[in-house]
Amino acid sequence: MTLTTSYKQILAISAPIMLGSAVQNLLALTDSVFLYHLSEVDFAAIGFVGVFYLVIAAIGYGFSKGGQIIIARRMGEANPNRVGRAFYAMLYFELMLATIMWVFMYYGSSWFFDLLVNSPSVFTRSLHYLEYRAWGVFASYAGLAMIALYTGVARTRFIMWNTLLLATVNVALNYSLIFGHFGLPAMGIAGAGLASTIAEYIALIVFIAYMILDGPARTYHLFHLPDIDWQLIKDVLKLSAPMVAQAIVGLGSWFLFFGFIENMGERPLAISNLVRMVYLVLSIPSWGYAAGVNTLVSSFIGMGKRQAVVPIIWKTARLCWFSTMLIAVPIVLFPKTLLYPLLGGTDMSLITEARPLFWLLLIILSLFAIGGVFFNGLAGTGATMVGLKLQASCAVAYLTYTYLVIERWQWGLMWAWAAEVWYWLIIIIATLWFLHSRKWYNLKF
Repeated sequence: MTLTTSYKQILAISAPIMLGSAVQNLLALTDSVFLYHLSEVDFAAIGFVGVFYLVIAAIGYGFSKGGQIIIARRMGEANPNRVGRAFYAMLYFELMLATIMWVFMYYGSSWFFDLLVNSPSVFTRSLHYLEYRAWGVFASYAGLAMIALYTGVARTRFIMWNTLLLATVNVALNYSLIFGHFGLPAMGIAGAGLASTIAEYIALIVFIAYMILDGPARTYHLFHLPDIDWQLIKDVLKLSAPMVAQAIVGLGSWFLFFGFIENMGERPLAISNLVRMVYLVLSIPSWGYAAGVNTLVSSFIGMGKRQAVVPIIWKTARLCWFSTMLIAVPIVLFPKTLLYPLLGGTDMSLITEARPLFWLLLIILSLFAIGGVFFNGLAGTGATMVGLKLQASCAVAYLTYTYLVIERWQWGLMWAWAAEVWYWLIIIIATLWFLHSRKWYNLKF
């Protein structure tokens, strides 16, 4: 594919990734919707443990983005024959990392949650969910490597279809395993964890089959299993490690944020989980455009067209903001009407109590749509360590603010969620300065 700086090109690459890069968001959303209909305690619990699993998934996603940037750079340099080795280096490392994450979730989560959770019900249900969900980390990390491969070579269409398959299977299994339909046991929140895990393995098998049958993939030398290239793994790790740390810092801060809210009680946690659920849906365009701009920036640098980098980031940010507002504004204006098909029931009090937060969420989404693209454009230049330092500084300020507002001053949910506004404002200002400074021009990998 010949890359250009047109809006059409940006949309063609980013649109399929919107679903592929938001796989865990979609799974978390599906789990939350079905558990909302089970009980408020289960809904509150999935809000807590769901964010925890998003942190785990984000670690694998961060490493896959490093591989994606390297693959896009090789394609920009017209070296597709080097893509396969970069892919396998990424895949080998992802599987090793998945093993570590599984051990931590399966054997260490009880101890870890005991430090943060006050509610016995939330604690117990969180562990029931992870008992089955932990096994999905292998399929999740391997799938991320494949998504990074096809995103890096700018052939993203199948990612969309595979993600739709995963979501469809997950919906069917959630309905069956949570409530006990079609002769299956009623497992509650544990059924949600099992459903998401099975769906990920089915999607992975289908993706592998597609890759085997994909003729153009042969030019990437994917079908000659190479030995473990420790130097290439080291290169991927060097580029990815700051992004993984960013993911841990960013989503880890969000996890601790929900830990603070859990201390306020199960009702505030349930309200915040509803806002989080809407946030996950409405941020899908931002995740897609952010992943797309990684490929575009790295490819243009590989082609020696550094002057096109800042314009392509600006164009992507504008397109991302417009796409996000297109779906966000109606939901904020008419939450009961548009959320009723998902959350319909006689008790809509959660939506009523969350209504003020939805207006704040509109501001947050505007800033996230722009800031997320700028920040990932910076990563595409290879300046991942700069991004880590920036995000770490923002996370410290974020957690300090939320701790004071929730734990010390007890100002309530509105002020707590306002932390997202300050966070993204700082990200936007700092990344804009760095991108226009051209300090990234001489970065090589």
